[in-house]
Amino acid sequence: MEIHLKGRDYDVKIDIESGGTVRQALTKAEIPPSMVIVSHEGVILPHATVLSQPVELLVTTISSGG
Repeated sequence: MEIHLKGRDYDVKIDIESGGTVRQALTKAEIPPSMVIVSHEGVILPHATVLSQPVELLVTTISSGG
């Protein structure tokens, strides 16, 4: 199934098996999971969230510094 990962720094479509996780989708898209927050319709999704249908997810890059 197709997962669209989209955000300011990303615009990637990948195919994963139904039942894959957000973390697996990020890894397949070569997006470091530790550097992003993923959300859908305004709700932040844990990286362990199971994906069971094609979806577009918002990927927000986390930045820190001082």
